[in-house]
Parts: sequence; structure tokens; C-alpha cells
Amino acid sequence: MPAAIDTAAPSPHPHIDTPTAMDIASIHNNHEKAVFACVQEMAEHFPHIKENADMLADIACVALNRLPPRYIRHDVDFAFFQTDRERTESERSIAEAVEFAFGFVQARNAMRARA
Repeated sequence: MPAAIDTAAPSPHPHIDTPTAMDIASIHNNHEKAVFACVQEMAEHFPHIKENADMLADIACVALNRLPPRYIRHDVDFAFFQTDRERTESERSIAEAVEFAFGFVQARNAMRARA
């Protein structure tokens, strides 16, 4: 069942019909799927991390926090409105964020191991 937000507060514009609930289940950050895929791809070069689900999740979180959020409801709609240049820039930004995240998470884990 989709998550819903009750928006039944009195409308300041009673002549305009407003919905009583809003479907938010389809809203997501457009970067999530691309970051997860990039993390999986880069993990192949880090055998000591590749099978560590917690580290991979940490890496994805760090990478996502370095990117501007782009909330959408439908992936197809967003792709349609992006230019080739914007798409290329987004892919570059994602790769850079994931690369940074791998280094950051590895360094944090190494510091913890020494403590």
C-alpha cells in the first residue's frame, strides 16, 4: 500500500479541489540507482570490500551525500528532460563522488582499526 500524507487541512482556497492524500511512495532521489550501480562496478577493484555489504552501503551513503539531490517520481521523465551534456556531467559527478567515497570509507575504517 503506498505511503500517504494527509493533506486534509482546510484549504485557503475553498473553491479549488485539493486531494486528501498524496502518494509519496514513487518519489526517490534520481542519483540512487546510478550510485548503487557505480559502487558495485568499482567494488570489483577492491576485493577486500566487494563482499562487505556494510562498507558498500557506507560508500553509497557518502557518495550520495556529495551529490545534489534530484528527487523525481519517474526515471523516464527525468531522462527525457536531461540534455546529453547534463547526462554526461551527472555521470562524471557520480563517478567522482563514488571514487571519493571509496577512499573516505577505507580511510575511516583504517583509523578505527588503529584506535
